[in-house]
Amino acid sequence: MFNHYLQSIEGIGIYPLISLLVFFIFFVVMLIWIVKADKNHLKKMSILPLESDENSKINFSGDANED
Repeated sequence: MFNHYLQSIEGIGIYPLISLLVFFIFFVVMLIWIVKADKNHLKKMSILPLESDENSKINFSGDANED
């Protein structure tokens, strides 16, 4: 059904190629970023959610928790 409508659009074949290129470029850029990223910064960011700091305990209303 949709095949008929898509075939009637001129130049529709370029869209799959563009989406593939966008995905591939994004993948390569992320791969390069991961290889070049500062490992100490990545380690610090990976343990950040596990830290227990009284200043970081905030409930959904924006008020600090009083434990």
